Amino acid sequence: MATAAVPVTVHGVDRRSTMTSSISLHLLDNGLRVVIDEMAVASSAIGFWVHTGSRDEPEALAGASHFLEHLLFKGTEERGAASIAEAFDAVGGDCNAFTTKEYTAFYARLLAEDAGLAVDILSDILSTPALRPIDVDAERLVISEELAMHGDEPADLSSELSSALLYPGSGLGRDTLGTKATIASLTATDIRQFFNDHYGANNLVVAIAGGGAKEPLLERLNSFGSAPRSLAPDRSAPKEPSTNLSVKRLPTEQVHLTIGWRSVDRQSPQRVVAGLYNHLLGGGLSSRLFQRIREREGLAYSVWSEREVYDHAGSLNIMAGTSPDRASQVVEICFEEVLQLAASGPTPRELAVAKGNLRAELLLSLEDSGARMHFAATEVLRYGRVRPIGELLQELDSVTSTEIAEFATTLHPDAAVVAAVGPVSKKSFAQVLPSSKVRVPS
Repeated sequence: MATAAVPVTVHGVDRRSTMTSSISLHLLDNGLRVVIDEMAVASSAIGFWVHTGSRDEPEALAGASHFLEHLLFKGTEERGAASIAEAFDAVGGDCNAFTTKEYTAFYARLLAEDAGLAVDILSDILSTPALRPIDVDAERLVISEELAMHGDEPADLSSELSSALLYPGSGLGRDTLGTKATIASLTATDIRQFFNDHYGANNLVVAIAGGGAKEPLLERLNSFGSAPRSLAPDRSAPKEPSTNLSVKRLPTEQVHLTIGWRSVDRQSPQRVVAGLYNHLLGGGLSSRLFQRIREREGLAYSVWSEREVYDHAGSLNIMAGTSPDRASQVVEICFEEVLQLAASGPTPRELAVAKGNLRAELLLSLEDSGARMHFAATEVLRYGRVRPIGELLQELDSVTSTEIAEFATTLHPDAAVVAAVGPVSKKSFAQVLPSSKVRVPS
């Protein structure tokens, strides 16, 4: 076996924490990138991360990535679904998968002594899946039920409507599950072609975190034989929103709201500023939205904000559930708090609390082999390297109140979109939304 020179080695990730690791990135002869995080633990987590998600699907194939996620666990011609489940059960291991907008992951966590089993099974299903028509038809029914279940969640539906407003004409604006029409029409041939187009070794990252010897695992992975070479994802910035309001009437008790803005992307130097701003606005129990809307005014049980960063795209979103007669008031208060942060920035205490929270969140999220696998894989997919934890903490510590206030000015109410699901109409928001069209800051 041959690997390229190791371009990433990080020791003693952060002196202020108890985390220590040695991270190495290998390029195998077959084009597979493998990132290894050595840990002194009994477990090992192994994941294959495909740099293709629902964003990368043509509209006619919406849901193909998620469909494939289901189908690969149906096994190969030699290894069936039941035998895969039994193999992991026999060693007390866990095996699962998930699909996002920009990647699809297949992973396992088990004792380090059994790591070779996980590598063998995941390699098989990701290189020679059966993708039988009978399995496609059976799984089509399962995914149809999943779509129906998803459609019964008004909060999820509100978020999806907001995404459609923020990213018109883009896969980022579609549900990862696809639509009823596309799931009904996808054939085994369609899915096989999608697999061949996107699941080549050059479009994969394998992440291994935990204990045990890694050289035998690299030997196994070097024999990984994949589909023909994949094209790299071709991702450009989606076009700007043109409409700022979407309402779906449903006979629910509450109105589920999502207020969204287009914001910084993954490549932006402001992404850390955006993360701190998000926590200040609605990311924690001490945040301005939670304290005002829930604690002081009692207008909602649940209210929070979150940010999303993608390649050449991003958003910041506020979510809340409230009674129909208070929906427009909640939107108005959200706008007031956004404008106040832009006018004066955070207090020194607010900024210190936000930094302390995000620092702890990062360190606590890397406590086990599964979390470290996830971190290493996504770092290599997104940035081509694993950034040291100390570097990330330094970026966090260096953000100033002035930078946050400047970032906040990009989130004006005129640039917001609002999605509402529940017993309301568009007229309910006529007084709080400035126009029927939206402006997006550059």
